[in-house]
Amino acid sequence: MNLVESAPALREGSGNVRVLRNLLGPAFRGIILQRGKQGSTTTVDVSSPAIFDWNYDRDQPSLAKLYESAKAGQWNATTDLDWSIDVDPLNPEFELLPEDYVPLSDYPMYRRLSNKEKAEHRHAIMSWLLSQFLHGEQGALFAASQVVQAAPWMAAKLYGSTQVVDEGRHVEVFSRYLEEKIHKRYAIDDNLYVIIDQLMGDSRWDMKSLGMQIMIEGLALGAFGTLRQATQEPLLKKLLEYVIGDEARHVKFGVVALREHYAQTAVLSDAERREREDWVFELSLLMRNRFLVHEYYEEYWAHAMSRREWNRLVLDSKLMELFRRTMFRTIIPNVKRIGLLSDRVRPRYAELGLLKYESGQDATTMILTNWLETVTI
Repeated sequence: MNLVESAPALREGSGNVRVLRNLLGPAFRGIILQRGKQGSTTTVDVSSPAIFDWNYDRDQPSLAKLYESAKAGQWNATTDLDWSIDVDPLNPEFELLPEDYVPLSDYPMYRRLSNKEKAEHRHAIMSWLLSQFLHGEQGALFAASQVVQAAPWMAAKLYGSTQVVDEGRHVEVFSRYLEEKIHKRYAIDDNLYVIIDQLMGDSRWDMKSLGMQIMIEGLALGAFGTLRQATQEPLLKKLLEYVIGDEARHVKFGVVALREHYAQTAVLSDAERREREDWVFELSLLMRNRFLVHEYYEEYWAHAMSRREWNRLVLDSKLMELFRRTMFRTIIPNVKRIGLLSDRVRPRYAELGLLKYESGQDATTMILTNWLETVTI
């Protein structure tokens, strides 16, 4: 397997040597060694300091408000979701995924399949998507626990403790849905593994929060919203509604904490700020490539087309266009809000057509407010 072909971000990205050096090890382990696919468990070395706050000050009102919101917004995956709903992945009346969302919907070989075979492919694609969400939630669970121990403020630690509970619940619900309702699960995508490996190994709390709350959770917020609108399956739709409320809080926490942290001029040197700007851009490219559905491709289509042709079909598909749009509509404004969309990096985002999202409304606040008003726990 070719590392450069499998991870375009390594050749399209920022060119920041320090950022690329930090990504090289995770990319080698994830893409070449296939660490995420070598068994039922994977060991990732982590380095994260534990900062104790003996003053117990809680003098950040915005974080305190989020903490109260998180306590009020806890839900029980066992009792608040109706697991008695019968989910038939092949039932055309309650489609898991609309036909025009399939990347191959216009591909001649796919169009010749029977309706039942097409339903099986939609089932497999949804299984792949939900499997990646499950793997990402496990990564977020571990990263959130690291932020709790490494964040410098007690208010951030208290809020972070609620996110650990949230992420554990997300692992629970996605795992249960895949096991009991979908009956199919895929291994972790290589690009997602690279992101998680790199994030877990970085000892700096702000990099963990930047990678997790701003980037990974921002992607999840957009992806979950897209799928919730697309699916007709009632249990999955309700499950995603609950998860979206949690993710909105997580992203909001990242914006509030990092905006305050990065606004302190003495916190970061110019080189450190450039590193974070470039790292965010690299992660944007990796997350764009996260949804190439290679594991499904290897199972069903590797015999019929090259990976390069497959990548083109996926990147041009309606589903992936929606994912990218909703993802960056959340991420780009938040990158700007925390001060990492400088004039130095703006041309790179412009080249990818992403600056059109920079002035978007605070989608996380809107989602969180609407969720708290409409969902009864």
